[in-house]
Amino acid sequence: MTDPLVPQFRRPDPAALPALEGRLAVLVGDGAPGPLGRAVDAAAGGAVARLLASPAWAKAKPGEATLLAWPSGLAAEGVVVVKLPPAPGAKESRAAGAALARLRGPGALTVLAEGAVAVPDLALALSLRAYDFADHKTAEREPAGPVTILVDDPEAAEAAALPARAVAEGVFLTRDLVNEPANVLTPPAFAERLLSLRSLGVEVDVLEEPELERLGMRLLLAVGQGSAAPSRVVILRWAGAEGPPLALVGKGVTFDTGGLSMKPAAGMEDMTMDMGGAGVVAGVLHALARRRAKAHVVGLVGLVENMPSGTATRPGDVVRSMKGDTVEIVNTDAEGRLVLADVLWHAQEAFAPRAVINLATLTGAIIVALGHENAGAYSNDDDLCGALLAAASAEGEGLWRMPMGEAYDAMLKSQVADMKNVGGRDGGSITAAQFLRRFVKDGTPWCHLDIAGVASVKGDTTLAPKGATGWGVLTLDRLVRDRFEG
Repeated sequence: MTDPLVPQFRRPDPAALPALEGRLAVLVGDGAPGPLGRAVDAAAGGAVARLLASPAWAKAKPGEATLLAWPSGLAAEGVVVVKLPPAPGAKESRAAGAALARLRGPGALTVLAEGAVAVPDLALALSLRAYDFADHKTAEREPAGPVTILVDDPEAAEAAALPARAVAEGVFLTRDLVNEPANVLTPPAFAERLLSLRSLGVEVDVLEEPELERLGMRLLLAVGQGSAAPSRVVILRWAGAEGPPLALVGKGVTFDTGGLSMKPAAGMEDMTMDMGGAGVVAGVLHALARRRAKAHVVGLVGLVENMPSGTATRPGDVVRSMKGDTVEIVNTDAEGRLVLADVLWHAQEAFAPRAVINLATLTGAIIVALGHENAGAYSNDDDLCGALLAAASAEGEGLWRMPMGEAYDAMLKSQVADMKNVGGRDGGSITAAQFLRRFVKDGTPWCHLDIAGVASVKGDTTLAPKGATGWGVLTLDRLVRDRFEG
């Protein structure tokens, strides 16, 4: 796993500031710097004060940063001045941390954490935005320098930052998995990586194809039967509390060609990210175990590769699910819902969970509806969905509730089976959710998160560089803290 940046916390020594090398970061939250910032400004001949009096600073938004290069009077090569509102909260503190991560440079970065800045959120954003997936690059890369945050009580700051550090590790695990190429991250290789969570106290069980056949997971097996790589289901259990668990279920299609319903060649290389739901489940379980969460959570991921071959599932095939319902597979590119159907049913049969949340890069239709700013949420339970929406809002991860209804079920009727796996182009993301709902038992709170638009993006975001975002780890970790711990 890519190692997150771990900032160090130190007590400030104002007299030593002019001699510090690298870059100094001054956070300005009330129109004027604090005592440490004023000491830097005095040593730099008023350079910071001149910036704060400029029209450019007046137009700057909270979270924006300006680099003053090679200020006289300082050994530092630059001073980074970050604008904050008078009372910065988590959102503004994270924006500041992300801005600092983008302006780190090869030398050391020393952050003067003065005022009301939320230090754990600042440190979390520094870590998340500093992520760099370079496992397959051979060129030598100059590492960025260390980060030190100057605070009055380093011990308290360190303790407060530990849970955020655990979550950052979970996000990095998710990003690493989503960014891996499919020739490296096959279903067996994915399962093997998840075994490493045992070192954190997570119980890990790997179900191979004979056991999946015995359990009746024929929908999942039908998706992977065209691939030379065998399918797997991995069960992750963090037993940090007694009682029925929260179940997290993830779609893990390590590569999706569309099967015999072949996708167009253009853009197919992006289908390495079609295991994003499984990646999020893995990241959340890592974070919970790393911070020793007092919660009972199980994660189940269905790992398959959807390939065309002489053994691949054909459009028109009818397959019986673990539940017992039959499905006419009219489009083999609507494979994720088949994987989830069996794993959802097994999660309920094996664990009788108090609630179930599944995540999947399930449909292109959700991208048409919501773009790359929000994931889509579908649910049979207002309380569970409301808690998820609140957690996502608090963490700054976009999530929007989408409609469901029996009227959409008519689109899934089949002449030869209990249902078909697609309902046409209209309402494509909704009919996918309606399909999944058929595999949720009555009385079980359930939410389906379609993360196709947010799991991996083409440009930088506030907390992530281009590529895998790790969307969902922050939200689900907060949901567990707010609703399922205690």
